[in-house]
Amino acid sequence: MDAWNTVQGYWSDFADLRITKLIIGAIITVVIVKFITRVVRTFFKKTNFIEEREEKTLEAMIRSIVRYTATFGYVLFALSVFDVPVTNLLAGAGVAGIVIGLGAQSVISDFLSGVFLLYEKQLHKGDFITVNDQFTGTVEDIGLRFLRIREWSGKLITMSNGQVNSIQNYNIDHMRVIENITTSFQENPTRVYQVLEEACERLNEELSHYLKKDQHNQPIEKFQVYGMSSLNESFRGYKFTIIGVTSDIFYFTAAKQARMIIAETLYNHNIEMAMQHVDVKSASHE
Repeated sequence: MDAWNTVQGYWSDFADLRITKLIIGAIITVVIVKFITRVVRTFFKKTNFIEEREEKTLEAMIRSIVRYTATFGYVLFALSVFDVPVTNLLAGAGVAGIVIGLGAQSVISDFLSGVFLLYEKQLHKGDFITVNDQFTGTVEDIGLRFLRIREWSGKLITMSNGQVNSIQNYNIDHMRVIENITTSFQENPTRVYQVLEEACERLNEELSHYLKKDQHNQPIEKFQVYGMSSLNESFRGYKFTIIGVTSDIFYFTAAKQARMIIAETLYNHNIEMAMQHVDVKSASHE
């Protein structure tokens, strides 16, 4: 019993040290955050009631919420360690002014924007997007305050959610491949149309697995010649357009392969493409 009292006495003296309390609180906070993060990750790995992209998005958002909550909780704990009247501080009439003065308005704006991005399903983690017609890349992380986009070059763009004004998402259910072909005025439009229809037949045979399917596993929109979309494209020739609806995750691959097939078909039939002509008249010399 005396030994237990002695241990309690040492522990009491040990716990009275403010720095020690802060260290212990930090350790506990980190452990809790890591535990919750691991539980959330394990939960989403073992469930499949929503799409994988949505799971990753929710996981990123929950991880952000846990970190911000833990940080805020630890700050309150640190204030209490130094005998700061936290309750009175939070209830004080001057708190609103202090919070606004610290820039809470932008924080709240970023937070609400992040919630709306998630709730309205404007984007998911892993989506290929263009933000504000300026930044194009893959969504790498979505947090309560920040959105991180990895550009194709590898550069990581980080912006606050409140700065997001417009989003062009290339990974929402489906995408339409639109390829424009401008031929010379010397080509017979009817013959060009027939050659492009032949190209579409090859596209539908070789790229059928990229096409978006309905509930009956039938393509929603096969590759087809949309028609002559311009009679005099930039004063260079006739413009034709080929379209086809693909699954969003295959869009870039399908478009790249479609261009190759169209180019090969036009080449095999000796279709002359439009050329940019620049007439330069030299000054006359006597």
